[in-house]
Amino acid sequence: MTKDARTIDDLLAIMAALRTPDTGCPWDLEQTYETIAPYTIEESYEVADAISRRDFEALKDELGDLLLQVVYHAHMAEEDQHFGFGDVVEAICDKMVRRHPHVFGSEEERANFNPEGFWERIKAQEKTNGAEDDKSHGTLDGVPLALPALTRALKLQNKAARVGFDWPDMVPVFEKVREEIGELEDATDLEDPSREKIAEELGDLLFVMANLARHLQLDPEDCLRNANAKFTRRFIEVEKRVRETGGNDGPPWPLDVLDDAWNAVKRDEGGEG
Repeated sequence: MTKDARTIDDLLAIMAALRTPDTGCPWDLEQTYETIAPYTIEESYEVADAISRRDFEALKDELGDLLLQVVYHAHMAEEDQHFGFGDVVEAICDKMVRRHPHVFGSEEERANFNPEGFWERIKAQEKTNGAEDDKSHGTLDGVPLALPALTRALKLQNKAARVGFDWPDMVPVFEKVREEIGELEDATDLEDPSREKIAEELGDLLFVMANLARHLQLDPEDCLRNANAKFTRRFIEVEKRVRETGGNDGPPWPLDVLDDAWNAVKRDEGGEG
């Protein structure tokens, strides 16, 4: 007999059983929003990783893991009498309908739809409508602290740019990159260098590099992920070649041996970077 397909109700029931006092899972019963939050972030990255590898079997599993995180937080909120899973579904359904008047709105709304920046316009209108005193809400409000640092830098810069705080083109951005590199070099050249000052200058350089990516209309997180993947691919081949050419005395291996192998791998790939 074919087993019936599971539904979201089955998952909700499983979570309820895991969190039932006395009969539930001791580990699950100990968890809080704060202890589960790191897993939520981790599962989001694992979804993104499966997508980047176009591994759809893994994506199916990772989406399930991410869905479990939503169910977990919603169930704990229901235990605390804040809201339940149904409220989460209702809220996102309402939001999607509200933010797509060109699809779900009146005939007039659909006819007068302006696609330019519509999502941000609607979000901004929602915040204005929900604020008792709009002046109390700053431009940079609403950018989560838990975002990856490069992503958060990009969002902060985008918000500042919308109120006019932005360079008109990339020329001053490149100048700022060179300026920040110089300040970092100066901080490291001191007779008694301050780690705090070096860290500050390095942070400034990373921030302006995120701004450069924004002006290039690139996602710095994507750029760095691709660079990580390229380095990983090349270094795996470097290790293989060094071992094949008699590098059994290491690791570590001499830097010139590794450099020669690295350059050979780059040449074979036809890459310059």
